[in-house]
Amino acid sequence: MTINKPFENYVTTLKEAAEKLALTDDLLKHFTEPQHIFETKLTFSRDDGTEETANAYRVQHNNARGPFKGGVRFHPDADLEEVKSLASLMSLKCAVVNIPYGGAKGGVQIDPKTLSEAELERVSRAYMRAANEANIFGIQKDIPAPDVNTTPQIMAWMLDEYETITDRSEPGIITGKPLEVGGLLGRSYATSRGGIHALEQLQPVLFAGKVPSDITIAIQGFGNAGSEFAKTMHERGYRIVAVSDSRGGAHCKHMCDVHHLEKVKRETGALATGSADISIITNEELLQLDVDVLVLAALDGAIHASNAKEIKARVILELANGPVTPEADAILATAGAIIVPDILANAGGVTASYFEWIQNRTGDVWKERTVNERLEEAMKDATQTVYERAEREQCTLRQAAFLIGMERILDAIKVRGR
Repeated sequence: MTINKPFENYVTTLKEAAEKLALTDDLLKHFTEPQHIFETKLTFSRDDGTEETANAYRVQHNNARGPFKGGVRFHPDADLEEVKSLASLMSLKCAVVNIPYGGAKGGVQIDPKTLSEAELERVSRAYMRAANEANIFGIQKDIPAPDVNTTPQIMAWMLDEYETITDRSEPGIITGKPLEVGGLLGRSYATSRGGIHALEQLQPVLFAGKVPSDITIAIQGFGNAGSEFAKTMHERGYRIVAVSDSRGGAHCKHMCDVHHLEKVKRETGALATGSADISIITNEELLQLDVDVLVLAALDGAIHASNAKEIKARVILELANGPVTPEADAILATAGAIIVPDILANAGGVTASYFEWIQNRTGDVWKERTVNERLEEAMKDATQTVYERAEREQCTLRQAAFLIGMERILDAIKVRGR
């Protein structure tokens, strides 16, 4: 069994970039040591009247470039190790797409699938109350957002709890909210759309001479980001040939009708039941398909040292955080695979959150077309910058993205005199 070590994996990649930048140990600490770690135990009531506790965290990594920013996830594996790694990656991600935020991440160690809606609301409000008592959040200090298993509705409950406690209206305290309370048009699909922009910016290099219908894609993870990616790419003429979720996957003989698969999942809970044109496959089998692009949109550590040699995809797009371990990274690079790294590929979400924050602070409301145009410009500019740095340094896209992110954070640290 492979043991996932997300923070250790982050540090491994970080130190490779630090060597190229000739960083001193003191400067390296700005990336390896978060500025603040908040830990607590939440107590909430179950519907039957019993009380339950859950570990909860908020890690604030580095705010040299602006207020802390990052999601809050509800997941059984959301421990301090995982949250630290995600907060650290968020600092780099914001710097790579050049938005004025630092990185943070939150987590509550629960399985939301075992909770009723009322219980989920109690957990959400308890998290915000505990964080507020510790003076964690603030519109100019730390702005949370949705993440794994957290939704716009959960953000609305957290916002309401914050505003009730502080007795003021402050929608910019949290992003990823419903439209009714200051959310952003286009935010729901911004992560997937950002990954699409990154892939399309690289397409002339990665798939010279090919049209979309020539390019086959398999997607691990059919949640919000993965399903939105699948539907949009399907509509643009790309060949989606396989998708999967935590229960398994569907491999289509010619091309998947992703709208049909989504309907089947909604009605039955499974992506497919098998037919002459659709084979039922496991997540591991999907990873090993011979496709042009493998999209990783589930959880971290999906590709590791034990299965990396079985990966046949030429291009891997990381819509999830940390889905390829450093050991696997090296194996895939040797095999000639190109990885579009998470701190670039999934940065569309935090970029859109930045747009939402701007609107909440100014009282403006952008049209959806404006949001999409600005997101496309930001993502394609960042992708081109990373690609050019990789070409210049003769390194991977991940290494190039780390170099760019670290340099921009270091520049802010130095001018601040830290």
